[in-house]
Amino acid sequence: MPASIRIPEMRPSDPVDVPAGDIGRLAEFIHSNERLLVLTGAGISTHSGIPAYRDHTGQWLQRRPILYQDFLRCADTRRRYWARSYFGWPVMAQAAVNPAHEALCQLERAGSLLGVVTQNVDGLHRRAGQRNLVELHGRLDRVFCLDCGTVGCRAELQDRLVELNRGWTAEVRGINADGDARLDDQDWPGFRVVDCPSCGGTLKPQVVFFGESVPPATRSAVSDALAQASAVLVVGSSLVVGSAYRLVRDAHDLGLPVAAVNRGRTRADELLEFKLDGGCEVALGAAVALLEPSHR
Repeated sequence: MPASIRIPEMRPSDPVDVPAGDIGRLAEFIHSNERLLVLTGAGISTHSGIPAYRDHTGQWLQRRPILYQDFLRCADTRRRYWARSYFGWPVMAQAAVNPAHEALCQLERAGSLLGVVTQNVDGLHRRAGQRNLVELHGRLDRVFCLDCGTVGCRAELQDRLVELNRGWTAEVRGINADGDARLDDQDWPGFRVVDCPSCGGTLKPQVVFFGESVPPATRSAVSDALAQASAVLVVGSSLVVGSAYRLVRDAHDLGLPVAAVNRGRTRADELLEFKLDGGCEVALGAAVALLEPSHR
């Protein structure tokens, strides 16, 4: 794992000729690897109404996210984040589990899945009932105090923000994949931020910002899962972020087969046995349906 999460871009290069997969090959890959580790990204949640970070070439579709260091040192940056989150949180909270999340839970119940490592902070894997789950970049439904460490509920924080900002309005120009909204720069300065109810300190979502380190316990959980895995399946990720790419690279170095279900390029195309270029919700559901009844 890298020391911190960075914001890399997919560098222009000649496309890698990755063997094309289909539903049958995906089903066989799942069936033949009983200790399958699945790595998911934003693409698995787009069918739930949560936008993707990048297009099929790996390029950003939205404004760059707030950096961890900027959040820590600048009150205006924190105000801007919480103003955007004020509108984005309800969208994330109301997002529904889709067939791709459900298919992975079916595989886990059948004993065909070692576990899931997700880059997503939307909580949809947990809502679907996934039990062996590592949330690589944290979870958006929790907040914690940077001063006293108190952990709180994001939904409760939303109630406090609503009460404090009655009469404040802003034009929402879109919702981003990380649970915030696009606002005009003239709107957010009027937003009021709430403090920790325990000590009056600074609150932060319990997610790993770009520029922030993945917690050691999370890194250890990923390493332990990879050590037990027989193969890795990437679902809905371009693997541009280093923490995800490194997992796939480490799997390849260990001699584990790696396959992907993803629309467009990934950063690790040259490491893949095959790639099914398509929607996660269709591909995973169809693959599970092809498996014998004991795997359903």
